[in-house]
Amino acid sequence: MILQPVLNPLLVVLLCAPVAVAAVWVLVRPPKSAGVPITDRRALAGHRALWAMRLLLVLACFAMLMRPGIPGGATQTLATDTDIVLVVDTTASIVAEDWDDGEPRLDGIRADVRALVEEYPGARFALITSDAAAELRMPLTTDTTALLGSLGVLRPEVTSQSRGSSIGIAAPLLSETLASAAESSPDRSRMVFYFGDGEQTVDTAPESFSASEKYTDSGAVFGYGTAEGGPMRITTGGISDQGGDYIQYQGADALSVIDESNLETIADQLGVTYATRTADAAPSLPEAPSTTTDYADSGEVGNVIELYWIAALVALAILGVELTRAALLIARLRQLRAPRQRVRSRNQI
Repeated sequence: MILQPVLNPLLVVLLCAPVAVAAVWVLVRPPKSAGVPITDRRALAGHRALWAMRLLLVLACFAMLMRPGIPGGATQTLATDTDIVLVVDTTASIVAEDWDDGEPRLDGIRADVRALVEEYPGARFALITSDAAAELRMPLTTDTTALLGSLGVLRPEVTSQSRGSSIGIAAPLLSETLASAAESSPDRSRMVFYFGDGEQTVDTAPESFSASEKYTDSGAVFGYGTAEGGPMRITTGGISDQGGDYIQYQGADALSVIDESNLETIADQLGVTYATRTADAAPSLPEAPSTTTDYADSGEVGNVIELYWIAALVALAILGVELTRAALLIARLRQLRAPRQRVRSRNQI
């Protein structure tokens, strides 16, 4: 038997012991009615059964707070020695509707990041977004729930404020983030994943990601979009952008097309692979560095089969009996009061 108390065991005892002692005292002392001891055997048996049940309720609550369980084997755990930096394109074109039969490309990025999180359990993740400027949205953390939540509310840049962007605008920030991670944790592996469509909408040449190659052990560049292109809705920064009008160009819907040549260049600069993403296939993720899947140094975590639910069922059944008894007593009191009111009405007549 294994105990995993919800509170400090001493505090649990201090909470339950006085109530249990009071229940035992009422149980063993002779019951009285209007100051006169009860001698009827049926009434005496009912009294003792009621308080025995209440004592059992206290014991059930004590058992729940102590959380008993039995050993159920052991599970091998993964080491957590990998840092993964995600660079996500958040320009207006990332919501172009040519993913999975007319959905925004950003939906594909979210789905691929979820698959990536599942593929590399225990890793630390950082999130960088890239539009007119690069921003570190989330520093390295193992909180994947926060990462997925941040991606869930991620919105592209406001259309009216867009003045063009470079696909390499995040290169200096990525290099700085990787260098900081390498300096603080030199023994950890580092992976980089770039998510975008490769569209360069400024006249200058894109910045190079070559400075990050020496810090990058693995990763990938994922491209989103089609050669035919997809229309883009006007974004205002609000939560109701999905129903907005489309961006217009020369009297027609503006179309965003993927530029795979630019994306392949980014992959070459980082020293990673490039893959075009489609909704009908799962992302092909590179093998994790050995430190991520190294079971030798990670150890085991014991599993426990919880038993507190048994005590919870007992407590629930007793509470049901108490509620039923209270309802019957209330109904009986109303029946006793009703005849008295009828007698008073007749006397008044």
